[in-house]
Amino acid sequence: RHASTVRCMHLYGNKVVSGSRDATLRVWDLETGQCLHVLVGHVAAVRCVQYNGRLVVSGAYDYMVKVWDPRREECLHTLQGHTNRVYSLQFDGVHVVSGSLDTSIRVWDVETGACRHQLMGHQSLTSGMELRNNILVSGNADSTVKVWDIVTGQCLQTLAGAHKHQSAVTCLQFNSKFVVTSSDDGTVKLWDLRTGEFLRNLVALESGGSGGVVWRLRASSTKLVCAVGSRNGTEETKLLVLDFDEPK
Repeated sequence: RHASTVRCMHLYGNKVVSGSRDATLRVWDLETGQCLHVLVGHVAAVRCVQYNGRLVVSGAYDYMVKVWDPRREECLHTLQGHTNRVYSLQFDGVHVVSGSLDTSIRVWDVETGACRHQLMGHQSLTSGMELRNNILVSGNADSTVKVWDIVTGQCLQTLAGAHKHQSAVTCLQFNSKFVVTSSDDGTVKLWDLRTGEFLRNLVALESGGSGGVVWRLRASSTKLVCAVGSRNGTEETKLLVLDFDEPK
């Protein structure tokens, strides 16, 4: 078992990889509960992890991103460049994308360990990201969301303007048409991915201005599930489930 708090996990098939404040990662068999592998090399808390069945990628408070072969318990690459803690990761098998408290997002080549792009423009910590078909959407503590092409390194859209979030973005998800974002301001917003246009609020907590927070969201084509709560007791902790019609 880990010697301290588990800060992140990633599930793939019948295995789960956990990252801990004890600076290690562990690979577990879900059916037996057995620890299969221990990955040692970070020197501070592991904050984020991705696993695709072949490679493990981890980001930590030691400013490093590491690529591992879990079966051999070997670190293949240490991706150096961030100048502050690494909080978020995406990995598509080819690119590693890391978000840091240094306000930058870096795109790395997983095979060579080379940094392909440094994506600049956010003002604070990138709290959540999603990567699909070389399009990256990043949510930030600066209350904005940005859409990037990770092949060219170009920022395609900034989801901001008059209807932007009033506080840190906590979670996001996107598909080929829409981006859904949640925030510390107690709202969930729907945006047009291609144009960056604000479409509408899907959730707006009455306690939004006074402590109500939407922590996490997951969406399908017909459902939106939001984890809601507050830091000060103004909103009880609960799950909201919204239904949508099947898209035409």
